[in-house]
Amino acid sequence: MKVAVFSTRQYDQEYLDKYNTGHNLTYFNEPLTAATVKMAEAFDAICLFVNDKADKHTMEELARCGVKLIALRSAGFNNIDLHAAAANHIKVVRVPAYSPQAVAEHAVALILTLNRKTHKAYNRVRESNFSLEKLLGFNLFGKTVGVIGTGKIGNCFCHIMLGFGCKVLAFDIAPFEELKQYGVIYTSLDELLQQSDIISLHCPLTPETRHLIDKAALAKMKTGAMLINTSRGAVISTKDVIKALKTGKLGYLGIDVYEQEEHLFFKDLSEKVILDDLIARLMTFPNVLITAHQGFFTREALQEIATTTFRSLDQFENGQKLENEIALNLT
Repeated sequence: MKVAVFSTRQYDQEYLDKYNTGHNLTYFNEPLTAATVKMAEAFDAICLFVNDKADKHTMEELARCGVKLIALRSAGFNNIDLHAAAANHIKVVRVPAYSPQAVAEHAVALILTLNRKTHKAYNRVRESNFSLEKLLGFNLFGKTVGVIGTGKIGNCFCHIMLGFGCKVLAFDIAPFEELKQYGVIYTSLDELLQQSDIISLHCPLTPETRHLIDKAALAKMKTGAMLINTSRGAVISTKDVIKALKTGKLGYLGIDVYEQEEHLFFKDLSEKVILDDLIARLMTFPNVLITAHQGFFTREALQEIATTTFRSLDQFENGQKLENEIALNLT
């Protein structure tokens, strides 16, 4: 099957080539947009990542190009218009769980780095500065950690934090009963916000979760609390978070995702002026840590992404049931 792979990086090609089950892949560095959709001409399927955009107009153009399948190299699908896909008879599949441990562990890495300031200590020591001034952290043991979203990633994160000796509160519209047996306490969102020393977001981006963490939510949080986001950028309101950082209401912020990341992440902009004023402001805070959507980025995750993607392509080509098809009622 002829497949156009958009938003390709070296590591994508390496793992897709390694686990290819016989499909004809063409790689494009460019993301899928309304301006680049013509590159999909005469391909049977396209393979997309988180910052590719398949809106109604683009979906209509994909159908005109002959595309019958969209294979996402991600779990999230908020960048896909599923109604337009169905209307144009285009199937959409995803990788529902490539490595929940990878993202959960990255969230913990953000917490530990922000808390113990190891990134600052590293730079100091390289300059022969061995002072401990302003590197003071706190014990994670005994702290209350709030987890918003207890799917596969949130589930893994809960277990890790329980291992640190934390009290874990959770909020999810569909609680995972097994977590309760390990000591996780499900509560209301308001109570979680009010009681947590650390809040970690692991929910998908939906109309209900867009700007879930806004001015009102931040006001309910403990003064000086830590907020971690490895889910989707728009789950938090960046403008409101900046205001909370400026007043000291929010004590720490660690993010691996950002509302406008499609204009920044996965690119080397070191020789360019960053025109995004919000992220530029975030980067000025000493208590903010930003990584560029690397939470998923482990060998195990890339292997799972590749093998799951090819399994979906094989199933489609052979007329089999698509086990990872995204049903329209998930929107």
